[in-house]
Amino acid sequence: MTFETARRHLDSWRSEFPADPYEADDVLRALLARAVPAGRLAALAASASAFGRDVVDVVGPSATRYEHRAHLPELARYDSIGRRIEQVTFDPDYHTAGAVVWGSGLVAHSGEPGRAFEQATLLYLLSLEGEAGHACPAVCSIGLARALRRVAAPEIRDRFMPPLLFSDYNKAERASQFLTEVQGGSDVGANETVAHPRGDSSYSVSGEKWFCSVADAQQFLLTARVPGGPAGTRGLGCFVMPRLVDGGPNGFSIRRLKEKLGTRGMASGEIDLEEAAAWPIGPLEHGFRTAVGIVLNTSRWMTAVGSTGMIRRSYLESSAFARYRRAFGVPIIEFPAVRAVIARLRASWLGAIHLAFALTDLEDRIDAGGANEETVLYHRFLVNATKYALSVDATNAARQGIELLGGNGTIEDFSVLPRLYRDSIVYESWEGTHNVLVAQVLADLRRLPILEVVAERLAAPCRSVGSPVAKQAVMQMDRALDAARRAVADPNYGSRFFRLTLDRLMTVARVAYLLDGGEDLAAEHLLAADDPESDAGFAARVDALAG
Repeated sequence: MTFETARRHLDSWRSEFPADPYEADDVLRALLARAVPAGRLAALAASASAFGRDVVDVVGPSATRYEHRAHLPELARYDSIGRRIEQVTFDPDYHTAGAVVWGSGLVAHSGEPGRAFEQATLLYLLSLEGEAGHACPAVCSIGLARALRRVAAPEIRDRFMPPLLFSDYNKAERASQFLTEVQGGSDVGANETVAHPRGDSSYSVSGEKWFCSVADAQQFLLTARVPGGPAGTRGLGCFVMPRLVDGGPNGFSIRRLKEKLGTRGMASGEIDLEEAAAWPIGPLEHGFRTAVGIVLNTSRWMTAVGSTGMIRRSYLESSAFARYRRAFGVPIIEFPAVRAVIARLRASWLGAIHLAFALTDLEDRIDAGGANEETVLYHRFLVNATKYALSVDATNAARQGIELLGGNGTIEDFSVLPRLYRDSIVYESWEGTHNVLVAQVLADLRRLPILEVVAERLAAPCRSVGSPVAKQAVMQMDRALDAARRAVADPNYGSRFFRLTLDRLMTVARVAYLLDGGEDLAAEHLLAADDPESDAGFAARVDALAG
């Protein structure tokens, strides 16, 4: 093979990525057709198709530039005549991509209850390019808008929510979430930032926040301790704080921007607060409930959806590359080991998208106000467990894709996969590390009657299918549930082994939703992944999944 022939093969690989990733995604469209009413579906399909094309034509090329180390955000603390401005400057391409993302309506849908499928679809398509510098700002804005819409006093809601909902990027206000402090990390109950009443409806906030993504935002959601309140999380209020007051910085300064492994196009910093004006979102005594139950859970749901988009891209990149890349005289997809990787990536994507959109259905019902108590309980379990499980899957998928591409897979301007890998690792810690989320799930199982709800929800599709793989799934689920019950009853066992138990339970969750969606091959593959040698149909299933 000549040099030029090899380059033509690589060019063919790149050109195979779909121009309209929504239209090319039969699985996504089938899931939406089952879940979204016809009137909403037609509008969603049109906007998703247009946005998907923009992701390919605009967001991807722009992100390739502004995610490069030579074009990352920079801190500008003062203007040219020495006035404090505390601004972040970006490469112009960052704003080009932002205009497309905000113009899609991804954030604007937050103004109307029950638009979770629209938002999940758009974020999934955006995440084909990873975080791309705008997924985090969009998700933070969605979380704040939801909190304002659901629990804020009318005058606070009407002041702060409308600017978040503009589709015009140049007019819209973007939001950030400042919860973490240096001494606490995930232990938010250790936070020390304080909020003192100012005699009107506002509070004066002083302290510091340690991990402040979207440091350029115009609105900040933060938690602060109210004097006289109880210790721990119960003494935290939830507040919205504007960036500017009277045209200048509102009692905040950016200590520095952080050098992150991933999500580099989006600015994260450390923020100092000194008598910053802020307004409560909902009752002060419900502050932590608002921050976690609405805001962080929104981010966890959308992080799971974003991870799913990255898994999809890893599968598409790898499967196309394997068809065009030749080694030892044949396309590398003809090698069984390569086909096994492609099959594993496809099964991982199928499991992720069915699980993420099952969670999206719960989000849609809860946001629309039509969820019963059982649905709320199941959501409490699934939002934490899904975020944990799919963020792990995304990192694994990107790493497997990089390995399949070989040395080329590590080159930033050769493939999107290195950026996806870096972003996915950040997603693993976004809104809770793995151990924090696993511990939260276990604590919820101990306090609330969740486990039997989980058992019933996951068993239902398996019973309706009744196939051998469904029966195997039920057996694995029963074993996982027995281990979960032991973890609930035995604190020592639970602290040591519940993460492994949750891994098994979430494999069953993926399988249950795959069976419900008619994806029996992928379901069987996920169940047999731990012991392929004992599976007589493993090789045939690999060939079917790899295509």
